[in-house]
Amino acid sequence: MSDHPRGDHEHGRHGDHPHSHQHGRIDASITTSARGLWAVKWSFVGMLVTALFQVVIVLLSHSVALLADTIHNFGDAATAVPLGIAFLFARKKASKRFSFGYGRVEDLAGMAVVAMILFSAVVAAYESIDRLLHPIAIGHLGAVMVGSIIGFLGNEGVALFRIKVGKEIGSAALVADGYHARVDGWTSLAVLLGALGVYLGYPTADGIVGLLITVAILGIVWQSGKDVFARALDGVDPGVIDEIRYAAGHVAGVASVTEVRARWLGHRLHAEVNVAVAPQLSVAEGHVIATEVNHELLHHLRYLSLAVVHVDPSDKAGEIHHQVVEHSHDGLTPHSH
Repeated sequence: MSDHPRGDHEHGRHGDHPHSHQHGRIDASITTSARGLWAVKWSFVGMLVTALFQVVIVLLSHSVALLADTIHNFGDAATAVPLGIAFLFARKKASKRFSFGYGRVEDLAGMAVVAMILFSAVVAAYESIDRLLHPIAIGHLGAVMVGSIIGFLGNEGVALFRIKVGKEIGSAALVADGYHARVDGWTSLAVLLGALGVYLGYPTADGIVGLLITVAILGIVWQSGKDVFARALDGVDPGVIDEIRYAAGHVAGVASVTEVRARWLGHRLHAEVNVAVAPQLSVAEGHVIATEVNHELLHHLRYLSLAVVHVDPSDKAGEIHHQVVEHSHDGLTPHSH
């Protein structure tokens, strides 16, 4: 016996006033994806303006540290492209071929973002090493310092924006990109150290800081890569599983929660839960309990868009009772299902 969420339902009363809630993968996905597209658009504009300001200063000063930071900021602006495509796909309705929708495109976008960040690290490393091997006099140190501060302010503004909206809509990719921008802001400030080093008579400081920025970018690649590939492999925070188990286990009539599975499809969470109930209950009574479990899950997990609840009698609870034991027929080799 199983149950799953409907798009709309009405439940309960507070005093004499019935109230209703809307739960539904399609409506929620369209709404949050529109919000995500809005955030991606304006963060792209913010990073592009920041990088263009820095380009002017790089051309005047020939600072390789600022060049490395500028390249990375252009890379940050470019990450808006795959994220925007992912949010557009998320608005598409599920089809017979893609019955779960197109949320996985967000995982692909995350991989593209990681690849772009890695590319920016390679370019920054090349330019920094080349500058150490072939030093060039750096001018307009004051402008370099201003460019560094502009980079920090631009990144921090975009970081705050991405993190806020990402948390609102449950997009791990957008939140991760926001924290990425925050780290980039601090690497922008590192350019100040290079400029100060040159001012104090250490011309190689510019190239060294460029390499330090490269190392920081590689750290972001490592952390972001782990997060993105964990999502692609259906990884979830163990706390999510605990929350599902807690919410389902506190529904009246549920004797135990035997199995819990969950995975992200883009920025929407899907879950499957096995609950055990008294074996003497009718199918209709079991269905009522499954509906309430589903209802509680949708209330406890903000980003949940699909919950499949399987009801078992308590004396035969768990997936082990759904397995077909090894058997043979028609003279074939023994097998199980």
